[in-house]
Amino acid sequence: MAITYKDAGVDIDAGNDLVDRIKPLAKATMRPEVLGGIGGFAALCSLPTKYQEPILVCGTDGVGTKLKSALATGRHATIGIDLVAMCVNDVLVTGAEPLFFLDYFATGKLDVTTAASVIGGIAEGCRQAGCALVGGETAELPGLYHGTDYDLAGFCVGVVERRAIRPRSDLAKGDVVIGLPSAGLHSNGHSLARKVVLETLGLAWDATPAELGGATVADELLRPTIIYAPAFRALEGIPWKAAAHITGGGLVENPPRFLEGDELAVELDPSTWTVPGIFTLLARACVAPMELRRTFNMGLGMIIAVSPHDVAAALAALAPSGGRVVGQLVPRGAGASSRYVGE
Repeated sequence: MAITYKDAGVDIDAGNDLVDRIKPLAKATMRPEVLGGIGGFAALCSLPTKYQEPILVCGTDGVGTKLKSALATGRHATIGIDLVAMCVNDVLVTGAEPLFFLDYFATGKLDVTTAASVIGGIAEGCRQAGCALVGGETAELPGLYHGTDYDLAGFCVGVVERRAIRPRSDLAKGDVVIGLPSAGLHSNGHSLARKVVLETLGLAWDATPAELGGATVADELLRPTIIYAPAFRALEGIPWKAAAHITGGGLVENPPRFLEGDELAVELDPSTWTVPGIFTLLARACVAPMELRRTFNMGLGMIIAVSPHDVAAALAALAPSGGRVVGQLVPRGAGASSRYVGE
């Protein structure tokens, strides 16, 4: 009897079925610059005509251990939003407008329903970000992944006017730091969070510890990452100076990434924002304060530096996104480049 590709664990028909199911999802995200649609060998996209000297900005990322929570709970509808957010938010801090997005979905055995749910989340993330889902790759790799387990990677391209690239070179002492709230863990530090919540505390997925305000453990660990594109669109016309996406490295390593040299430090005042309950829960389990701060966002998903003269306008523009003053730029001296008030 003839041996087929399906006998080896790869179902071509399932792959074709998935493509048919995601075509309308991708179509709903299209921008006028995109030429063609899903299904070709490559995607084509022109540059927006409003740019005089356009510079392309590229970002790639994954979702990490958060995938294990999606797989364990069977909740796949929002993990794609996380994928888009992790790429788009990095592109935004350069001042760029997200233009298009591609994904890579790899699995041991393709479950079309699960994959369609994941890619539906990717399409929703692209809708929130204002970028087009122009294509991607679905790989069925039975010799590499176990069963229907899957992995995700994403790639985003944005465009920015050369003269508008951030960070600007005029960052100065006294510049004000505005913070945008996170939704919780976002997509970083999940290896530690899962170990503490599921193993150290021994909580079940449907447990509702008091710190989570009625949410279950599953709700909290899978709460999607905020996409900050609407906030940056609201800042159009306001000359913000720099921004940092608070991802791996937390509030210790990310804020200084927009500083050049060793003259300035980012000083944050933790009394100015609300720390989500998940971090209080992790602290209760004896995760040290510095370990929390250098692993998690602690409630700030994005920080933006502005001149004191532009604070009022920036706060008004960012009010729908929950923007608030959380710190300032100070002389670094002998201290760390990122620190809390009083340290």
